Amino acid sequence: MTSDLIPLDRLAPAIVAATGDARWAHPRAELISGGKSNLTFILSSDAGELVLRRPPTGELLPSAHDMAREARVQQGLAGTDVPVARVVLSDAGELIGIGCYVMEKVPGHVIRADLPAGYADRPDQRRTIGLVFADTLAALHAVDPGAVGLGDYGRPAGFMARQVRRWTGQWEASRTHEVEEIDELGRRLAAAVPEQQRATIVHGDFRLDNVVLDAADPGRINAVLDWELSTLGDPLSDVGLLMLFWRTEGEPSLSLIPGVTHLPGFPSRDEMLQRYADVSGADLSDMAFYEAFAHYKFAIIAQGVQVRAAAGAMGGQDFGNLDDEIRQLGQSGLELV
Repeated sequence: MTSDLIPLDRLAPAIVAATGDARWAHPRAELISGGKSNLTFILSSDAGELVLRRPPTGELLPSAHDMAREARVQQGLAGTDVPVARVVLSDAGELIGIGCYVMEKVPGHVIRADLPAGYADRPDQRRTIGLVFADTLAALHAVDPGAVGLGDYGRPAGFMARQVRRWTGQWEASRTHEVEEIDELGRRLAAAVPEQQRATIVHGDFRLDNVVLDAADPGRINAVLDWELSTLGDPLSDVGLLMLFWRTEGEPSLSLIPGVTHLPGFPSRDEMLQRYADVSGADLSDMAFYEAFAHYKFAIIAQGVQVRAAAGAMGGQDFGNLDDEIRQLGQSGLELV
């Protein structure tokens, strides 16, 4: 399966040329389990490890899975206050038959369903993780896109109205049956888009398992990962997603995002919002809309994952039946608006 997804005989010479290291002439590739959209592989050789990102197999939705954009935004942010992995090479499709890029493997912990044994086991360390996470999002939104070569990375005017239309289109393209809650939420969001305060680089999927935390210092982020959905737009869309992903004690976890923020010591949602507001100076009075949109967007992402997994386009990964969760996300979004 891996050899079909990544033709190493074509990829290896390009890595050797990009790194200047002949030890990459015979790399090995392993799919990282957990990727739910684009496929992520660890490449290894005697020279060490690199990471390759490529789209899933099968028919792709329009404008999705653009590897060149992922690579470009990380190249632009290199040297800013936003930590990113160094891109080794980016290819439009000649190397493996579809767009991909290779980046350095950043050391540290990617936190998913559990904290590593002995890591951030004190409440003050967990609080620090939360605060630096909010600070990093504010740092991203403070970057001047034009100053880092990303002035044309998106069309920020009318961003949220366009986002609602885009994700409604994605829903229509991937739905397998009627879900009235999602349809109604889309209609309500389209009718209630707030005025945009400012335009910045947005990540589009900013959550704890998309950053690499320093293994020795939980209060340090070594890299922000997974820039598939990044663009120029309304930064509060990122904050709305942060609120969805930042689960608290007693809440059900999201099937695709089994996080740890419900554990004792992590800041509450209100504390995270306050920290972001203090650092960024943003007005958060319209957050209910952005949180509702986050529910809408994530429900549609979950639907897309479910469809691709059923079609065998997720490298053999299976995430089960997500229909009930998708419906509940729609209902929760309706309650917010």
